[in-house]
Amino acid sequence: MNQQGKLIITGANGFTGRHACAHFLKSGFDITAVSRKKLNIEGKIHAESCDLTNGNDVNNLIKRTKPQYLLHLAGQNHVGESWLEPVSTLEANTMSTAYLIDALRKQSPACKIVIVGSALQIDPISISSIPHPYSLSKTLQVLIAKSWAVLYNMDIIIAKPSNLIGPGLSNGVCSILAKKIAEMEKMGTETVLEVDNPNVQRDFLDVRDAVRAYDLLLRRGQSGETYDVASGTNRSLEDIIEGYRTVTTGEIKVNSQRNDLIENKMAINPIKLVNLGWKPSIPLESSLMDILAFHRELKEKC
Repeated sequence: MNQQGKLIITGANGFTGRHACAHFLKSGFDITAVSRKKLNIEGKIHAESCDLTNGNDVNNLIKRTKPQYLLHLAGQNHVGESWLEPVSTLEANTMSTAYLIDALRKQSPACKIVIVGSALQIDPISISSIPHPYSLSKTLQVLIAKSWAVLYNMDIIIAKPSNLIGPGLSNGVCSILAKKIAEMEKMGTETVLEVDNPNVQRDFLDVRDAVRAYDLLLRRGQSGETYDVASGTNRSLEDIIEGYRTVTTGEIKVNSQRNDLIENKMAINPIKLVNLGWKPSIPLESSLMDILAFHRELKEKC
């Protein structure tokens, strides 16, 4: 058995999941990569297909693998889809978590668990202000995880990431913009980006820095705690577009609906992670360059 122990990564075929598999393989973990469809993954990683909304399948998975660590990344993470399919979103984000941690309670109770929530989850006391079914599903996910930690004395930690960016297939705004720029570069035409409000602000963090944070939480995170995983700095969409202007030779124009609206959001403070010894290491400019390089490469293969 590998020195670092047996680790299950769910959602291994996703944007963060693929970065997590690469990182934890280098870190010396014995990895089981779980996705709905079995993966072809490079390196010494065991791939498992499992429908996490099926309790029997989840129980059998945990019974076979008996992990010492779990990084739960799987789920439905599209707000628009949650409006169309609220029940399946609840199944994907809430019931999958319940099935996983309860199977671990039965089969591998000493497993250390990191559940990756969302910056869009809310305090359950404020349920009347919930913005969409996705937020509900992530709020309930965290509530279930924290409840199992208390009721069954399980070692469960909540990671609450901000907007993760970086190279790879992603539905995030930075990836969407980079894909459009790469398309226009290849066609040799002017790049026109359609955005609703360029003044909207978000905390953007490179996914590779987030994965390092999850690694630290698996090793040193305190059970029952919630850790914000963020850069601690808000950036507007205009800042992102300006960043792309510095790394492309073509002209970028912006069409917006509400460019007179300025949004000021309170910055997310990752102080609890910083106190464990973590800090972001990849500047926004480097992230944007890597994202654009990824999409340029994809366009060259087309």
